[in-house]
Amino acid sequence: MSNAFVQQEAVQKLLREGAGLNVPGGSERFKAIVHRLLENICTLIDDYNVTEEEFWHAVNYLHELGGRQEAALLAAGLGLEHFLDLRQDALDAAAQRETGTPRTIEGPLYVANAPLADGHARMDDGTDAGEVMWLHGQVKDNQGQPVANAIVDIWHANTLGNYSFFDQSQSDYNLRRRIRTGADGRYSVRSIMPSGYGCPPDGPTQKLLDQLGRHGNRPAHIHFFVSAPGHKHLTSQINLSGDQYLWDDFAFATRDGLIADPVKVSDRETIAQRELDGEHTEVCFDFTLCKALNADEEHRGARLRAKE
Repeated sequence: MSNAFVQQEAVQKLLREGAGLNVPGGSERFKAIVHRLLENICTLIDDYNVTEEEFWHAVNYLHELGGRQEAALLAAGLGLEHFLDLRQDALDAAAQRETGTPRTIEGPLYVANAPLADGHARMDDGTDAGEVMWLHGQVKDNQGQPVANAIVDIWHANTLGNYSFFDQSQSDYNLRRRIRTGADGRYSVRSIMPSGYGCPPDGPTQKLLDQLGRHGNRPAHIHFFVSAPGHKHLTSQINLSGDQYLWDDFAFATRDGLIADPVKVSDRETIAQRELDGEHTEVCFDFTLCKALNADEEHRGARLRAKE
């Protein structure tokens, strides 16, 4: 068969009724979206001659995906979350809006309300014998001026690639902190060097990626929300140079301008200044925030997150 079958009157009638187009009530926009979605699915079934067995296999896959709570992981892995960033970039460019630090995906592992500190904090609880990391930088506006009272919300994985809250072996809010900048716009944290991670090997996301011939690995990276009064909320992350997956991130999060170079620090004066025991790795990254056009832009977008 061909797409002509989907266009037959009986099928079109079915799709309109399925989307509620023939009855009052509900959301007209939502009805139109569902109608388009149903039409596209039926056209795909028709064009690729999808069998009933294949159709129900797909339905069962959705059950498994929801049961393992991997829908957001799959959205990142298929590039859909990155597409949203690319689309917003295009909209901003068309509107000739100012640009700052590039946005990139949030990912599915944020946990709200991490402990808040002024200027500096320690992120790790001391149980992971990972390499000490000193992460620091400055939040500035588009004129290069420091932004005071910015909140730098940071989260990253441990040396095994696992995140607290989702990994029950870690303490609450381990490797998760919020730092409020002072008049100089600066933030700093003591933490441990994160590791990259792979999708759960027995999970539905990796199962789908296997069928596509793709891996499910991410490079070592650090997530950020950066926000300040009067400025547009920034969702971003930095990937660490030298990682084998730096430009082969299954979640498509690596972007120009979002790569940090870890540097080994052995200078005794710096070590003493930071009250550390010895050599460590320094990661420096500054953020540039854009002005918000309205109050809504000052806040992160709505989506389901842990403890929020």
